[in-house]
Amino acid sequence: MAIRENGAGGGEDQMVVFQLTEQTYGIDIASVYEIIRMEAITRVPRTPGFVEGVINLRGKIIPVIDLCKRFNLQLTERTGSSRIIIVNVAGNTIGMIVDAVSEVLRVPLDSIEPPPPMIHGIDAAYLKGIAILDSRLVILLNLEKILYEHETNELQGFGLETA
Repeated sequence: MAIRENGAGGGEDQMVVFQLTEQTYGIDIASVYEIIRMEAITRVPRTPGFVEGVINLRGKIIPVIDLCKRFNLQLTERTGSSRIIIVNVAGNTIGMIVDAVSEVLRVPLDSIEPPPPMIHGIDAAYLKGIAILDSRLVILLNLEKILYEHETNELQGFGLETA
């Protein structure tokens, strides 16, 4: 996590918080370039099932993945709240479809716990930790693990932008 401030409790991280299938997730704000409304996505043949296709973002071709498909979660209907979060993953720019983006949140470092050893649903490799905030839990994603190396190589074959 990039933004750390000194203070009581040993600092904090700043995250973009979003929803997927009624669960709350967070990613490091330093990895986020921008958040855009859903737009037409051009399908590309012979790509992994979680890749929705590509978009043209101000002249750059950006691959877009559906995080529900990536994490093998129940697919949800796209709504007016659905967004594409443009992020940097391992030096590459990709878009991630989420159900809604809710807020930018400062999370005290002492409220972040490592992922429990027995995780159901999302592969533990994708998890950075779990933030415990008052009455809610925010699952923190490790963007560097969202794509495996061979998947990044596949995406580069159809125009993956390098940061």
